[in-house]
Amino acid sequence: MTDEDFKELQEFLIQVCIKIAKRGEGAIFVVGGNVEHKPLVEQSVPPFKVNKNPKLLESLALMDGAVVIDDKGILVAYGTMLKSSKVFRNFGTRHSAAMSASRKAKLVVMVSEEDKKVRIFKGGKMIMQLDPFEKNVEKAIPTTVQILESVGAGTIGALGTSILVPTLGITLLPGVVLFGSAYYIAKEIKKKFK
Repeated sequence: MTDEDFKELQEFLIQVCIKIAKRGEGAIFVVGGNVEHKPLVEQSVPPFKVNKNPKLLESLALMDGAVVIDDKGILVAYGTMLKSSKVFRNFGTRHSAAMSASRKAKLVVMVSEEDKKVRIFKGGKMIMQLDPFEKNVEKAIPTTVQILESVGAGTIGALGTSILVPTLGITLLPGVVLFGSAYYIAKEIKKKFK
């Protein structure tokens, strides 16, 4: 998958997650890498390019468990249990699974059923949160993905960030809160776009 294809996939998944959050449902998408998962349901839907069938992807995401997508944007599994190796304090099992999976995945995008926020994880850290009910949040998605592309897992690890509470994050775009090193990198990116 080219960098441009991966950017498109990220935008697509964030859009799907915003729809799911607005309906008050929860979901988790794991993209790329080698994440341990175990199907909770029979895998009767054959693999497909996820951005070619958003309705089917959304339906599969609403099942209990995670949706696993390979590096090429092809559905690998749905309704799967992710092996969680670390507890995400003050959050539920979906958050813990997302954080653990993001250590080996390229990207994890999660929708919280409880607070209806979309959270993005990379390198074992929560780096971004989107509020789907914020006015014009959909217009911020391309810039959000641009920031995500600039915030690699290596950068996060090198700066040694830890997960921060939302009040310590920074809002640069409508409905988007950045955490940890993402804040500093995004600040630099924002200077370039002025």
